[in-house]
This record gives sequence, C-alpha cells and structure tokens, in this order.
Amino acid sequence: MAFLLATLVFFTVVAACSLPFLTGSGRKQQEVARRLAAIESARKRGHDSVDLQLTRDELLSSVPALHRLLMRWPGVAVLRRFLGQAGLQLRPGKFLLIIGVAALGTYVAVQQFYRTSLWAGVAGLAAGFVPLGVVSFLRRRRLRQFERHFPEAIDLLGRAVRAGHAFSTGLEMIGTELPEPVSGEFRTAFEEQNLGLPLREALLNLTERVPLIDVRFFVTALIVQKDTGGNLAEILDNLSATIRERFKILGEVRVRTAQGRLTAAILIGLPPFMLFLLNSVNPAYVHLLFDDPWGIYILGTAGALQAIGSVILWKIVHIEV
Repeated sequence: MAFLLATLVFFTVVAACSLPFLTGSGRKQQEVARRLAAIESARKRGHDSVDLQLTRDELLSSVPALHRLLMRWPGVAVLRRFLGQAGLQLRPGKFLLIIGVAALGTYVAVQQFYRTSLWAGVAGLAAGFVPLGVVSFLRRRRLRQFERHFPEAIDLLGRAVRAGHAFSTGLEMIGTELPEPVSGEFRTAFEEQNLGLPLREALLNLTERVPLIDVRFFVTALIVQKDTGGNLAEILDNLSATIRERFKILGEVRVRTAQGRLTAAILIGLPPFMLFLLNSVNPAYVHLLFDDPWGIYILGTAGALQAIGSVILWKIVHIEV
C-alpha cells in the first residue's frame, strides 16, 4: 500500500514539474527542429535535388533513454505529425509520459478507493485515452478553422498574382494578413522555400501538415500549372469557388442529417446512462453483473457490441462531402 502511494506521489510530482515545459520552452530549438524536419520530409520522398544533410536529429524527448527508445519506434513520425496538426509544441516523449502518468495515477487512485483491480484497470485505460481525445479534439478544431479561412487565402493569393507579385510574395502576404492557423501554415511554407527548399517540396510538406482534401486540390493545381503553364489567377479563382460551393453543400447535408446525428448520440449514450441510473436506484439489482463471473462476460460483450454499434452509427450519420 505504501509503495502504491509513493508511486502515485512520484508520478504526480513528475507531471507537475513537466507542465512548465509543455509550452513556451525552447521555442527557437523547436523552430529549427521544425525546419529540419521539413527538409528531411522532402528528402525521404526521394528527390535528389534536395541535397541537404541534417546536422542533428530532432529531439523526441528530453529523457535520453526514452529518446533512444522512440528513435527505434516507426510510429513516432505519425505521432509527431499528429501533435503538430493539433498546433501543440509538444514532444512525443512528453506526450507519452503524460499518457502514462494519467493511466497509472488513475489506476492507483481507483485501486485505493474501490479495492478492485478490474475497475481500476478499466479506469486507468480510459484515463490513458483522455490525452489522445484532447489532442484529437484540438486537431479537429484547428483543421476546421483552417478550412474555414482557406478560401480567403486562395483569393488573396489570386489577387496578389493579378497585381504582378511573385507567387512566393503571395504566400508571405497570406502569412502576415490572415488569422491562424492559415497564416502560420503558409508562413511555414514561405520560410521553407525561402531557405532553399524547392517550392514543390514546400507545398507537399503543406499537404502533410494539413491533411485536407482542399489543400491537396490546391497543391495539385499549383504543381500542374507549374509544369504545364496556364492562367494561375483563373485557376485559383475556380478553386476558391469550388471550395465555397462544397461548403454550401456540406452545410445542407449537416442540416438534413441533424436528426440522425441526434438519434445516434442518444442511442450511443443511453446504455451507460441507464446502467448508472439503475445502479443509483437499485444497486443490488445491478451488482449481480459485477459480482457474478457471467455478469463480467455479459458486460464485456455488451461493451464490445456497444463500441461496434457506435462506430457504425457515427459513420452512417457523418457524410463526407
């Protein structure tokens, strides 16, 4: 018991000491690391024209042992890109430590109060997914904000080209005149090509940082126009009009599927709510599910079926346009 309490106190102190370093620390190192990562991303695509060598690897964690371990993990690049798309200046190592602290701390706390390893494990697993859910929510919100202002960026770029400015100057104007996150992403693309990265690679890096279908259309149109020629301003105007029309159709789809989405939310939330309600009204009736061995199997099967049904319902009511 004393060991569990000491473990909980230790990880709580570690989490508290790590909070000041999650944001705002080492901003210059993060900027340099981000630019180096962009050059490395272009090099991995196999373009020999990018003859640049990285002087050092990006630090994945301030803990040397964890950094070496993450260097061997193939999925660290996906995790780093996932955090960057959420707009978080957070190293993958710190994020994994936050998940571990949340899961272990919740497990120890539930174990202390309820004296059951099963529910402590379930609670710890659920707490471990909370940071992932928060980052996923921030990522989705940031991408929606980008998508909302993206047609304005294309219009501004088209006006800059019509006025006789260079394409790179239009990117710089977007980075200074439009709100975040559009300005930050285009400013990054401008800085990459300004530091010597080919424009094609800078635009492809933009599609990796912002995984939206509209951005892919935008970059594909620019690459095709650069290879074959054409009126760039007219291409940008047509692309902006297409994106705005898609938004209009998406709004109509959301209005027509509002009832279905509400029904899906009610059906997804009804079983756990009823379990909680029955446990509050008649605990003896519900505790049979937790005390009897067959009750545990029934709860597990019901939870798995509920998860599968929730995914299917959510896919049905969310229509991609």
